[in-house]
Amino acid sequence: MKNLKYIYLSLGIFAFTACNEPEDVDLTQEIILEDAAVLTAGSADFSNYVSIGASFTAGYTDGALFKASQQSSFPALLAQQFALAGGGSFNQPLMNDNFGGLLLGGTQIQDNRLVFNGSGPVRLQALIGPVMPTTDLLINNPTGPFNNMGVPGAKSFHLVANGYGNVAGVPLRLANPYYARMATSASSSILEDALAQQPTFFTLSEIGGGNDVLAFATSGGVGVDQKGNLDPTTYGSNDITDPNVFTQVMSSAATALTANGAKGVIANVPYITNLPYFTTVPHNPLSPLNPSFGPQIPTLNGVFGQLNLVFDFLQVPERKIVFSGTAASAVVVKDENLANLSAQITAVLNGSPTFPAFVQSFGLPAQAAPVVANLFGAIYGQARQATADDLLVLPSSTIIGTVNTSSVAFLMSQGLTQALAGQFSVEGVSLPLEDKWVLTPAEQALILTATDAYNVSLKSIADANGLAFVDFKGILQEAATTGITDGDFTLKASLVTGGLVSLDGIHLTSRGYAVMANKFLEAIDATYGSNFIQAKAKVNLGDYPTNYSPTLQ
Repeated sequence: MKNLKYIYLSLGIFAFTACNEPEDVDLTQEIILEDAAVLTAGSADFSNYVSIGASFTAGYTDGALFKASQQSSFPALLAQQFALAGGGSFNQPLMNDNFGGLLLGGTQIQDNRLVFNGSGPVRLQALIGPVMPTTDLLINNPTGPFNNMGVPGAKSFHLVANGYGNVAGVPLRLANPYYARMATSASSSILEDALAQQPTFFTLSEIGGGNDVLAFATSGGVGVDQKGNLDPTTYGSNDITDPNVFTQVMSSAATALTANGAKGVIANVPYITNLPYFTTVPHNPLSPLNPSFGPQIPTLNGVFGQLNLVFDFLQVPERKIVFSGTAASAVVVKDENLANLSAQITAVLNGSPTFPAFVQSFGLPAQAAPVVANLFGAIYGQARQATADDLLVLPSSTIIGTVNTSSVAFLMSQGLTQALAGQFSVEGVSLPLEDKWVLTPAEQALILTATDAYNVSLKSIADANGLAFVDFKGILQEAATTGITDGDFTLKASLVTGGLVSLDGIHLTSRGYAVMANKFLEAIDATYGSNFIQAKAKVNLGDYPTNYSPTLQ
């Protein structure tokens, strides 16, 4: 143990070979109708189409909102097809550039877009050098009204939240910067602004449900399931929305939107845990072939062997931590769903006659045994190794195997040397990964339960109002398993190489949004008697890239 070095792991998680090289973007779509039926709108009136939603509706991709992504949003693609069947103009609150990012009085408050650097996603500035976005909430907001009312980050109850677009509330996190760019007033709501346009046709998607569980999921379950709490003003930003709150908002929105005879489409919520943000990082990335990790395995197993004896004594053998010398090993995680055995671990170690000698093997005096016992209890009271049922969030790939400097400082304050403190501060190896880096099965169950409840409501609301319905949940499940085929393309839900999901692991690529647009057209045809698919008035996926070039500015 004396010779144990800091363990830096080269995970290789982002050593991807892309199926598609970064493609230049041609935003001009050529629509050719040949050997096709005559297009009809059926009973739908597309003359004034308004889309209501969140980031997918806005066209958010690659971790940002930017001009090209907005022009390839699925509502913009739908509007192009609707124009062939009596549709009118479609105004969007376009950003000023293709850097992504957003300013508030010259201060950047949203980051630039991600790009592919040949091995993985990086921020634009990491590849081309410093860039400053030109979209500023206090200087150059566009002029509405806007047909695309997609607001990245909005949850269901934000749809009816007055003041959600008040720019004064943005720095206080009381308002949404993207809605602040297009709100008609500081006191308006998204739904009010949409209704004021008197839409003849609308889409209502992913603001109903997606973000109501997404923040909880991306934070690794650092939030509260608010089931039973009907007051969303008391929710934290990462909390799961109560299904009754969700249903009330979505039902009232659908009723208001259809009151004057408008028709539309509702989409359900996918199982977001099928997205590559949650499926890319394996639970067992620790390879014995890694020269920084493999040689340390015998020493690590010796240290954890002492702890494993305690776990056996406490009758929790499932918590034992063992690293394999022949196969990839799982990371060590802190599972807040486990009973906290900190006090018991400390007590058992303090009662062990051999523990002082073990402490001396670290170069510490035997008198330090109570301190070390207390530290072992505090660090490993809810520790276990990850299993295939755990989902590590995408950012954990940059954390695993690194030394946690805060942990080092704390352990040094307890009397450990800097070297020894570093040895016990390696993320996912000697220091359990915090809850924010992993979704445990219990946390996943909360997400799926809420999602299922939302989807039951959405289908009921669509049926009650005679609206078309898109099974986005089924679409993503298909993409995550067999892949989803549209024309000459088969898209899958894998990071970088799949073609459906963008570099942020959550939002779609422009080609993915093209798939989504075609699924909406299929649902519209089935419900309202239009014939976009039969008339070949659908979006050509080949016109839309899976990657935006870094040179697109």
